[in-house]
Amino acid sequence: MEDFLSDDQLRKQIRHAKRIVVKFGSSAVSKPAGGVDRVRIDHYVEALEKRMARGGDVTVVSSGAVATGFGSLGFRQRPQELAAKQASAAVGQVQLAAQWAESFGRFDRTTAQLLLTASDAGSRERTRNAQRTIERLRSMQAVPIVNENDTVATSEMRFGDNDRLAAIVAHLIAADALILLSDVDGLYDRNPSDPTARFISEVRTGHDLDGVVAGGGGALGTGGMAAKVSAARLAARGGVPVLLTSSENVERALEDASVGTVFHPRPDKRLSAWKFWALYAADAEGVLRIDLGAMTAVTSGGSSLLPVGVTDVDGEFHAGDIVEIIGPNGESIGRGEVGYDSRVLRSMLGKRSDDLPEDLRRPVIHADYLSNWASRL
Repeated sequence: MEDFLSDDQLRKQIRHAKRIVVKFGSSAVSKPAGGVDRVRIDHYVEALEKRMARGGDVTVVSSGAVATGFGSLGFRQRPQELAAKQASAAVGQVQLAAQWAESFGRFDRTTAQLLLTASDAGSRERTRNAQRTIERLRSMQAVPIVNENDTVATSEMRFGDNDRLAAIVAHLIAADALILLSDVDGLYDRNPSDPTARFISEVRTGHDLDGVVAGGGGALGTGGMAAKVSAARLAARGGVPVLLTSSENVERALEDASVGTVFHPRPDKRLSAWKFWALYAADAEGVLRIDLGAMTAVTSGGSSLLPVGVTDVDGEFHAGDIVEIIGPNGESIGRGEVGYDSRVLRSMLGKRSDDLPEDLRRPVIHADYLSNWASRL
């Protein structure tokens, strides 16, 4: 049995975390009829400033561009048509950035806005650029304000209500904790308006979620509790402890982590930045199908994937691309950085290294560049 921390121990760890990511949902920063909720953002910044005064290092992930901007364009409610949402986001991003800057400016804090899309996260080069930018801003005592670039993102290429984005950013900067703030004070096994709903204080594994029914987003948001739970588990799989609570609890969440639901990271070694990116953010350019022996080797033995274990290749890709690995029964095994072009690899299927030319005897995917799902369940 894995040696997880106790609930109190994990909350203490979050309480003393130095490098934290704090995510605010759409309803937390905008008004129902559109526009920035200046009073609440000022309140959040005061709580964040107190945490930073204790030595904390904060990166903010802020939703709300569409929810903030639609009223200024004359819409009576959040639009559903893509172009209208993108237009609303273009207006709202300016308003949000200005308000975060004004609120932090009261404490002589400089803010910077970073707009990302899922395709940015899928590119290793752009991910590294974002990582370097955030690190440089933090080193200069500026507060990064990260948001999804809704002006160009499509419905097929979105992070959700920034919950998944927050999890990816948390791992990207090697955060010590992620705090997800929504409009619910924590996780319940059903709608919290139901008087029989049971509050869930901590989540260690997926078994703690058995029987939990999580709903979708509200009128202003797009994520909902299901998206937040998914993002929390994603961050935890990568080694980042998570606190999920409401934006109304922001002070207690940042001060002593005594509220909400905590998600435990796995006690084993934290995933490297590359392996986390390959598993959860990268765009897969193709598929490798492998036999039972190869599946056992890469999931249990920590071995490289060799040509003899590959049974089929789907898609067209180049050496250095990320590919999906599928087992003999169609199960997803993991992902890795492939060492050969798809055309070359097709000529190597099922062959032992000794039967190949000297220049084709390296692994299809080296163990250092292979990450499997089995170790993260």
